[in-house]
Amino acid sequence: MRVLVVAAPLLGHVFPLMPLALALRDAGHEVVVATGGEALRVRDSGLRVEDVVPSSVRFGPIALRIMLTHPMVAKRELRGSGRLDFVSRMFGTVGDAMTEPLRAFARGWRPDVVVHEPLAAAGSALGVPSIVHDVSLFDGLELTAAVGARMKAEVRSPATVLRTAPPSLAEFPGGERMRFAPYSGDGEVPQWLAEPSGTPRILVSRSTAPGPGAGRMMAAVVRAAGQVDAEFVLVRPDRAKGLPSNVRTVGWVPLPRVLPFCDGIVHHGGAGTVLGSLAAGVPQLVEPGPGDRTVHATAITGRGAGLRAEPREVTAALLTRLIEDSKLQRAAGEVRAEIAAMPSPNDVAERWESLPMQ
Repeated sequence: MRVLVVAAPLLGHVFPLMPLALALRDAGHEVVVATGGEALRVRDSGLRVEDVVPSSVRFGPIALRIMLTHPMVAKRELRGSGRLDFVSRMFGTVGDAMTEPLRAFARGWRPDVVVHEPLAAAGSALGVPSIVHDVSLFDGLELTAAVGARMKAEVRSPATVLRTAPPSLAEFPGGERMRFAPYSGDGEVPQWLAEPSGTPRILVSRSTAPGPGAGRMMAAVVRAAGQVDAEFVLVRPDRAKGLPSNVRTVGWVPLPRVLPFCDGIVHHGGAGTVLGSLAAGVPQLVEPGPGDRTVHATAITGRGAGLRAEPREVTAALLTRLIEDSKLQRAAGEVRAEIAAMPSPNDVAERWESLPMQ
């Protein structure tokens, strides 16, 4: 079977699709990934990757245009209470730009089914049966419908949806269960980071997507770190000098290989980092914010698997609680076991042709 995997041109959107894409290839299916921009990095996986996003598509100008024409929508989005108004406009614009290149490729390659992440709704506009692959704690069908409603192309209802959210954090009707499998591509991990440190270790990460205030949380952690009995590891920091003695830095590293050696993680609330941390059973401190970040922060704290805080609320006591609170550790471990019990991408790939495709 020929399977076309479609993602918006962002790493955080394509990475969650890769475990299934690779499992489908290993199960004997022909697989092509269609995306663009920075997401083309997944060519390192060995899969065929097609660029279907015009170079004129840039998220900054798109976001600015929405902010100028819909200021109240933008204001709610920045507060983290925008729901789908802003994101559907942004990715509807991106989807319109992707549709014709996708259709042109599909006419030549003739896929049997399309698998796409919810914000790449153009995948359901090709006249081919489609399956939505959830990548966050939102309902993927609702997201796809919201983005599709903003697009000029006709977006058909997907045949089914692959549900990757742990049920104790987000439960949605219908679809097929599939375990979230963390993926961050290839990359070297320093030896010191691939083994226990002998002292509690807190990883501090930030978004791969550009945006205002992207480094505020990391800066807040650095200010408090010197008062915490732990090792802090900053991933892709803005600065590497003048840091407390217990703070180390590292460039791009595949987080799934690093998290098993961490006792806590502080991050921006992106879906991949949230789910990857849950899969590793690591308590997390999440910064609420635009898009899905406030929803993720609320879900994590509601489940008891982590904490939430704005940068101004970060203190040494809060960071100490992250690694010492046994209730957080227990809840994170429970969710890890819950995720591990779900069918793996390999399991889903092995029964692929039995899934509803129409």
